[in-house]
Amino acid sequence: MTSESGRSGITLTRDDFENAHRRVAPHVYRTPLLTSRSLDEVTGFDVRLKAELFQKGGSYKVRGPTNLIGLLTEEERGRGVICSSAGNHSQGVAIAARQYGVQAVVCMARNATPSKIAATKGYGAEVVLHGSIWDEANEKALELVQERGLIYVHPFDDPRLIAGQGTLGLEIIEDWPGVEMIILPIGGGGLISGVSMAVKSVKPQVRVIGVESSGAPAMKKSVERGHLITLDEVDSIIDGLTVKTVGVNTLSVVSRFVDEIVTLPDKEIFDALIWLMAKAKLVTEGAAAAPVGALLEGLVEAAPGTKIAVVLSGGNLDVEQLRGLSWN
Repeated sequence: MTSESGRSGITLTRDDFENAHRRVAPHVYRTPLLTSRSLDEVTGFDVRLKAELFQKGGSYKVRGPTNLIGLLTEEERGRGVICSSAGNHSQGVAIAARQYGVQAVVCMARNATPSKIAATKGYGAEVVLHGSIWDEANEKALELVQERGLIYVHPFDDPRLIAGQGTLGLEIIEDWPGVEMIILPIGGGGLISGVSMAVKSVKPQVRVIGVESSGAPAMKKSVERGHLITLDEVDSIIDGLTVKTVGVNTLSVVSRFVDEIVTLPDKEIFDALIWLMAKAKLVTEGAAAAPVGALLEGLVEAAPGTKIAVVLSGGNLDVEQLRGLSWN
């Protein structure tokens, strides 16, 4: 890869993303850009939905690991890979590892969605449950790296993984050359880092907007303060958006390539999730609904008719969690 590093952080080139796309494309679905008349009418924008909920494993998370494992040496593949995850990354790593015939170990928080745990095991990975949030599961994964010699696949901060996630951005530009804005969720920042760099390497004028839960705004606060911060606590039940600390690399990329970050409460994100079910007939997980929530709540400022691509990042909804929701 021709990535550059230094004081300003990593920068991946258009060639990096195109090479990653050639590596990833044979192993993933080319997900569609869906239209929604209801969303256009309520927002006043021309909106299309990048439907990664139809992706292998139910989310975009298969893209990054597929690129990363594809770049490993035969010796590294023979050692096996390990990751930590709130759920979707685990399935992405498990699927990618199986495609390459590589052993995969996944560390997940004990309160991870049961369906995601089952799916990860179903893809052939060994699952280790530890802690209550991603950060604690990640500490366990790093211990196992030392104990077993496994290759660590970071859920969001490895340039090889970021390049793989960015392939989604190239597809948006290729399928909709007139797009003017892209809105994505932010957890650790791997998706928005890859997509923002990939898109702006082709069309620098496209605005990229990130959306976080207001109960876990680790990226927004880090960008505002100009350095990496760790939240004392998080107040969000949306696993894909709930991290205390984002990545060193992703913070650097977001600071330079993302135009704005907005936040909204979990309730408004789940309202958007229900709206997507009722109006668009799409079942997404909470993190995927966050960008739609930002549009519905009027948090995105743009001229009427602006062409906006919204990334529906995944569809692995915990139905039991949805049943148990109650808001004051």
